[in-house]
Amino acid sequence: VQLQASGGGLVQAGGSLRLSCAASGTVFSIDNADWSRQAPGKQRELVATITAGATTFYADSVKGRFTISRDDSKNTIYLQMNSLKPEDTAVYYCRATGRTPYGTRTYWGQGTLVTVSS
Repeated sequence: VQLQASGGGLVQAGGSLRLSCAASGTVFSIDNADWSRQAPGKQRELVATITAGATTFYADSVKGRFTISRDDSKNTIYLQMNSLKPEDTAVYYCRATGRTPYGTRTYWGQGTLVTVSS
């Protein structure tokens, strides 16, 4: 299984980006998934989580601005980021836990860079 993260880029403060995290490879049904981020010189921060039942959780720093969602028909997780701030600049990582023919597994995407200019 591979998780392919995409959608990062350079955006001005106040702008929007949508990140995608697509699972491919062997049969893999995503249960829970999340996005985290790591800014230079800082610890990784959990940003948003979505459960198998589509319940969502957000870090206080992004609540009201970011939305995590899922499209199970495409085995893809999204992170819609609005009203972006320079402090949102970071490498964003997706993680997904789900079912494979070999049991439950957790996979990470490779990271996608988001840069917000002031």
